[in-house]
Amino acid sequence: MWKLTSRFRPHINSNSWLIRHFSSGEATGLYGFDHLKTAKGFQRFVADAIERSGELVSYISGMPSSPEIIKAMDEISDTVCCVVDSAELCRQTHPDREFVEAAHKAAIDMNDYLHQLNTNHTLYAAVRKAEQDSNLLTEEASRTAHHLRVDFERGGIHLDPEKLEKVNNLTTNIFQLCSEFSENIADDPGHVDIFPVSRIPRHLHHLLTPVYRFSSGGLRGSKRAAHASKQKGFRIPTDQRTLSSILQWTSDEEVRKMVYVEGNSVPQANHGVLEKLIASRHELAQMMGCNSYADFMVEPNLAKSPKVVTSFLQELSRTVKPKADQEFIAIRDFKREKCGDKSAELEPWDETYYTSMMKSSVNDVDTSVVASYFPLPRCIEGLKVLVESLFGATFHTVPLAPGESWHPDVIKMSLHHPDEGDLGYLYLDLYSRKGKYPGCASFAIKGGRKISDTEYQLPVLALVCNFSRASDSSVVKLNHSEVEVLFHEFGHALHSLLSRTDYQHFSGTRVALDLAEMPSNLFEYYAWDYRLLKRFARHHSTGETIPEKLVKSLQGARNMFAATEMQRQVFYALIDQILFGEQPATPRDVSKLVAELKREHTSWNHVEGTHWHIRFSHLLNYGAGYYSYIYAKCFASTIWQSVCEEDPLSLSTGTLLREKFFKHGGAKDPGELLKDLAGKEIISVHGEGIVPATTCLLNELKL
Repeated sequence: MWKLTSRFRPHINSNSWLIRHFSSGEATGLYGFDHLKTAKGFQRFVADAIERSGELVSYISGMPSSPEIIKAMDEISDTVCCVVDSAELCRQTHPDREFVEAAHKAAIDMNDYLHQLNTNHTLYAAVRKAEQDSNLLTEEASRTAHHLRVDFERGGIHLDPEKLEKVNNLTTNIFQLCSEFSENIADDPGHVDIFPVSRIPRHLHHLLTPVYRFSSGGLRGSKRAAHASKQKGFRIPTDQRTLSSILQWTSDEEVRKMVYVEGNSVPQANHGVLEKLIASRHELAQMMGCNSYADFMVEPNLAKSPKVVTSFLQELSRTVKPKADQEFIAIRDFKREKCGDKSAELEPWDETYYTSMMKSSVNDVDTSVVASYFPLPRCIEGLKVLVESLFGATFHTVPLAPGESWHPDVIKMSLHHPDEGDLGYLYLDLYSRKGKYPGCASFAIKGGRKISDTEYQLPVLALVCNFSRASDSSVVKLNHSEVEVLFHEFGHALHSLLSRTDYQHFSGTRVALDLAEMPSNLFEYYAWDYRLLKRFARHHSTGETIPEKLVKSLQGARNMFAATEMQRQVFYALIDQILFGEQPATPRDVSKLVAELKREHTSWNHVEGTHWHIRFSHLLNYGAGYYSYIYAKCFASTIWQSVCEEDPLSLSTGTLLREKFFKHGGAKDPGELLKDLAGKEIISVHGEGIVPATTCLLNELKL
């Protein structure tokens, strides 16, 4: 019923779990929790959560009324998830090792306690009773009872004790394997040493570590000779961020090839980890009565069946292939022209370099010029303009109490509506630093829920990014892809902040997996729309508004290689479905399978000896669910064109988005939510599942 996943959001009981938001200088603990004034406070945080949950379990054991059962169950989840997700945010962002280790221990302890809750037959019986009494419940409470009962059974509570113990052991093993897979990526990013330094563009030097080698010929023991023959180079770590920069900006093809091959060949240890993960997930699914882990994971979602997903992906692959092949030929011909070799072949390490060059040359886009109009403070101003225009709400920076923050860069904002008061709180932790979570994500700290007819528990979350200052500037300027990422994550944040569900079980992003990415994809459109950009994008030194001509150039470059990108996403999603789909009688070579899928579903060569999938971390969090990104793009495109595009910044558009979608979280059927917002044409029924309409997206991408 309660699982340690990134989709769970922290939720706090209003009476026992006070989270304080100060306007004064009164001291508190991390995130406003008094428990967390020190790292050792996590021990008390865990102990108090277990104690309060135990009281609620005892209360439910007395079989109160069905509405009281659901309310108490929701409070247990609220209490437990609070500790789990606060610990996760702390582990990923806190610079103090003592806090990180204490948070890690808290997560482990809560995971052990979650196993007890997930196998509590008294709670299961109470939930079943409440579901049967659905006539006594509100529509949302009845839906909550149903979901809780299904979640219990997906945890194996209905199995005999021996099978249940096996399921719990498998769940623990899967959790450990996922952790090991992630740790291997972090611990072994790979590296390549390049000599001399002139082979690397100067503006990338600050990302790299100098290394030296000595040429032979100097007199042994002669410091002067050794010094004279010392040559400086760079060690290039092939983590994803550095790899992307090298592939985009380095003209030396040999360097690009070396970093591409290395970056797509590590960490070797993950071959074995992934094979074990596939086997463990398959065994778990079969114990739960499913043919495959994909069956187990897709069934609760809109798609319902892997067959529906695979059919959708294969049809999309066939649709985009002709255009993708044309794009491949265009890139190859451009390479041949630039390098003066009419027989040169196009390789995977060429893609980013030449497509970036083509976008710039065809559309006259200079990325450094674009970035000069997006200093980070102005981008935050853009988020404020957006919520005020759409929802009539304002973001205010509020003081952080002593002990509340985890780093001096963190700022805190309240979302305030003139008629409704505060709607929620958002911490912004946007700058890169050593040891911090490497990507961009929205971390919830507390979910919204109804406490009483007069009191609502406000959502609290953190938006975490890794924007870095250029080596020659103190101003953080975002390239446009980073602006798009910021708006993407802001879409997730708004989903939580604007949700007004009775129960935290359905708060904000707690929706069907293949709907969860729709709001974030929808808000990416605002990062491209001049009607918003002209209201916040200003040159960092002159204050000039971003020229409309420059934005049109950006828009022209946006979809130049749309078919290639869609092919890539379909390829990723098919890998995910097939790896966790039905397993053959004899073990298969995963690397060979991935290579075959790439040849079948993309226009690009597979480079022998590379194993890209061994650091595809989406296989962990989105196992058999990566297709949801493509579903979300389809939904978002339809909603943008049918609801937003004509008047994207109006209160009427915002009211429609909020009333028809955001406020409901996961409390309504996802298919009905989509149809209510954008019309019945947004989805269609295929077999037992639902697929999104693709017409708007394909037209938008000119496919």
